[in-house]
Amino acid sequence: MHQRAREFGERADAEYGFDVDVHEFPEGTKTAADAADAIGCEVAQIASSLVFRVGDDLAVVVTSGANRVSEAKLADAEDVPESEVGMADAAEIRNTVGWSIGGVPPFCHDAELPVYLDETLAEFETVWGAAGTPEAVFPIAPEKLREFSGATVADVSE
Repeated sequence: MHQRAREFGERADAEYGFDVDVHEFPEGTKTAADAADAIGCEVAQIASSLVFRVGDDLAVVVTSGANRVSEAKLADAEDVPESEVGMADAAEIRNTVGWSIGGVPPFCHDAELPVYLDETLAEFETVWGAAGTPEAVFPIAPEKLREFSGATVADVSE
């Protein structure tokens, strides 16, 4: 198992008592479609953790792989002008969240950040999130994901 996936698993166990069932795919799970193909699930079951700059801060949006995040809705949720919302840059994500783009898990972040959970993920019994690398994913019930991440369930998609 990749060291970063192992670190995520150890951290999830230590912080939440959650035994992460990591699945690794050498061909990669960089996009939601790639992950769904590798796993054998619907694209909508992929819980993509995206990090946005919101004003002077960062926020994580865990969205369904079938959806696109609405920056306008995220701006409303954070009470900032839409012009102040955009994707965070890779270095800032790594330095603040502790994970690299493509492998950001929905919880176990280095900083306390607001997390928004796409309400459409609740339609599934199981969703799949990144487990620390672009090649590693794990299954989780949406309610557990919400609980561990402290997420606000919201309509954040276009």
